Amino acid sequence: MTEAPTPITGDHLKAWGHRPGPHYPALIDRANVALSQGADHDAARAMLAADLPPPTLGLQPVGAVRLDVNIRAEDPDEAKNLADVTATMTEVLRTPTAVAGAIMPDACPAGPLGTIPVGGVVSVRNAIHPGMHSADICCSVMITDLGPVDPKAALDAASAITHFGPGGRDQGNRHTVSLDLLDQFRANPFLQDGKMLHLAQSHMGTQGDGNHFLFIGRSRATGRVAMVTHHGSRGPGGLLHKHGMEVAERFRRALSPETLKQNAWIPADTPEGRDYWEALQVIRRWTKANHNALHQAVVERLRADPGDRYWNEHNFVFRRGDLYYHGKGATPAWDGYAADATGLTLIPLNMAEPVLVVRGRDAAHGLGFSPHGAGRNFSRSEHKRRAGNVTPDEMLAAETKGLDIRFHAGAIDISELPSGYKRADAVVRQIGDYGLAGIVDYIDPFGCIMAGDLPPFWQKGNRTRR
Repeated sequence: MTEAPTPITGDHLKAWGHRPGPHYPALIDRANVALSQGADHDAARAMLAADLPPPTLGLQPVGAVRLDVNIRAEDPDEAKNLADVTATMTEVLRTPTAVAGAIMPDACPAGPLGTIPVGGVVSVRNAIHPGMHSADICCSVMITDLGPVDPKAALDAASAITHFGPGGRDQGNRHTVSLDLLDQFRANPFLQDGKMLHLAQSHMGTQGDGNHFLFIGRSRATGRVAMVTHHGSRGPGGLLHKHGMEVAERFRRALSPETLKQNAWIPADTPEGRDYWEALQVIRRWTKANHNALHQAVVERLRADPGDRYWNEHNFVFRRGDLYYHGKGATPAWDGYAADATGLTLIPLNMAEPVLVVRGRDAAHGLGFSPHGAGRNFSRSEHKRRAGNVTPDEMLAAETKGLDIRFHAGAIDISELPSGYKRADAVVRQIGDYGLAGIVDYIDPFGCIMAGDLPPFWQKGNRTRR
């Protein structure tokens, strides 16, 4: 009598090339049923061959993916910055999904080698990379024409209304989130947990810290006063990024273990990919509402008669044709990139320089993007080191003479002063030289509000102003 074959276990499946997962028990059951009906191990293996995972994807060779460089170095700091940016983008473009890449005149590194830099654009096929839009999802700028108002009154009104720093607004001091928008959060698997819903409500009308600002200036074209805000999606965006990276990491381990963790992706044609794409759109709507809440509150406090209001994002994922474009500190420059696109976008430079109003030129060598701001040639800590013994007050007075600069925390953050950024004239010149955008107007500065030098988040006790 022929001896029955030994039962098939998970070890057999691993030896045959199947990856462990929740589907394993069903595969084992099918294989053992086949054995009970007279099949041997070879026949059972052949039967399960259709369930084998696709081969894992390796990295693309260095230089195999096109990289357009829209930046040149004009001094030693810029030369080092350019070398670092090029090196990190070279590694990013080895990611299996990558189709093309570009870097803008304001580019600077934003993490370990292989992390998309600020001022970087990457187009990919059938993939959404949470690490390529960063935790500050939909970081964006909005402008409102406030009309013929007093700019100091506008800045005073904004100072009384805006909210910088960590956390959200206290109960009783919150801006309303529409019930329709909250329902969109509840309907999406990435956005429906209680913490997310709490952040969506408490962070409405807040701006965070870092380089986020509220700017008051005057249009050269019209002479009217304008307000510009810069911030992202705050806690809701940060939490979505965290959830997205967790899902992307599961796909990375299965699809491409060689890919750097920061470049993990969610396949766009999977249920998770479709849910994540829609979650991004909900976060975009929330972020626009966040800007609008601040702008409308200032308009009402001033009793102003406003003109145009428009906005654009520069940390996001955009779909064009069959490709997904990830802009990390880069702004779409093609007509109709979003339903609410006006054709005009904003490029802030630094607190002492105008905000540029531009019309993008959809340059192929920029993958259809234009710059988002001024960028940095060295880190915040290096900037502070170079300040030496010059006090923050002395730096502020020297770099922003005649301007009304306010720090919400009460202390000057010197890393946000103009000297912490690339030279504005060089960025503007290179925008023109590379044909990335045409300047339509300049919003000359009157003043701005920033978070300021905040105590570290781990500091216990009262968060006193420094």
